[in-house]
Amino acid sequence: MSVTSPPAPMDPETAVRERYSAASARVEPALCCAVDYDPSLLRVIPKEVLERDYGCGDPSRFVRPGDSVLDLGSGGGKICFIASQLAGPEGRVIGVDANEEMLALARRAEREVSARLGYANVRFGRARIQDLALDLEALEAWLREHPVSDLDSLAALHATEAALRCDAPLVADESVDLVVSNCVLNLVREEDKRRLIREIFRVLRRGGRIAISDIVSDEPVPAHLRADPELWSGCISGAFLETELLSELEGAGFHGIRIESFAEKPFAVVEGIEFRAVTVTAQKGKQGPCFEANQAVLYRGPWRRVEDDDGHVYVRGERTAVCEKTYRLLTSAPYAGETIGIEPRVAVPADARAPFDCARTGPRDPRETKGAGYRETAQAGPGCGPDSGCC
Repeated sequence: MSVTSPPAPMDPETAVRERYSAASARVEPALCCAVDYDPSLLRVIPKEVLERDYGCGDPSRFVRPGDSVLDLGSGGGKICFIASQLAGPEGRVIGVDANEEMLALARRAEREVSARLGYANVRFGRARIQDLALDLEALEAWLREHPVSDLDSLAALHATEAALRCDAPLVADESVDLVVSNCVLNLVREEDKRRLIREIFRVLRRGGRIAISDIVSDEPVPAHLRADPELWSGCISGAFLETELLSELEGAGFHGIRIESFAEKPFAVVEGIEFRAVTVTAQKGKQGPCFEANQAVLYRGPWRRVEDDDGHVYVRGERTAVCEKTYRLLTSAPYAGETIGIEPRVAVPADARAPFDCARTGPRDPRETKGAGYRETAQAGPGCGPDSGCC
């Protein structure tokens, strides 16, 4: 009696590569959501790129002039070419994709876009987005000269990969201001997703930001759906759970995590599970020592109390003691509109600041900021009266 072998398990990378290679040659509407872009930014982009754009949001709207931008899974290059204009000639844009056909499409368009703009600030590289240090084109060039045929040559391959990551990374540590991605994180293998988030954190400078548009699910996706190559490559069954994406960002060390958009209608519904487009932003820069500078922040409201990413609780209208680092974070974007910063009457010199007890999350006595011996008495200024417009 013959025994039928079980089917080979679905390989997400193969499914994605095959589908997107085909989608680089012909339009596949099932791979995208309707997104409104600024039409003035689309005029310089070739038609074949616009037709083969597969995304679910517009993370490019978070690009600032002069930014160094990294686009993960850049495909035909549409977001890169939009970011190129927003960052301007003083900025730079790096597009990273693992698909050769999509990179070829983007590189053909790159010359045309730069000629229309009058400057060239975009380059494209080949890498897996969960391994941004390894330049796959450099590795492929090495393999042409050193084919792998036995265990010794396999060991040499692994050594070369390590050397390329260390000595010639495609994207270096702390080298970009903004990481964007448009409907690509969900295409990465489940076991590589945490590594992907940490790679994003690695390449960002301190103070850097992310703007990620992706598909998330409202319930955990069962194994049989994750094993479906059509659903996986279609940006569906590899989706992060809604809360999982946020918790992974928090676990990697991001702060100021914010849901910028949350689609009212699902992109797809499979077996009652809803998959919808979201855009999430976050910041890097809360790491480092904490020092006492006698500063406080006052939470404006409207909530009675809130908690930050380090577990500090802020009560509406209450002066809360914070370290110098947290004060700096909470009085700048994205928190500045929510807080009021209160500086000490006499600044504490940097070299005189003692370590701050980060476990402390409570009120700051006004005398800590004014000084215990402060006894000044002052009258209202002459400019404040019924005819001055002050009162």
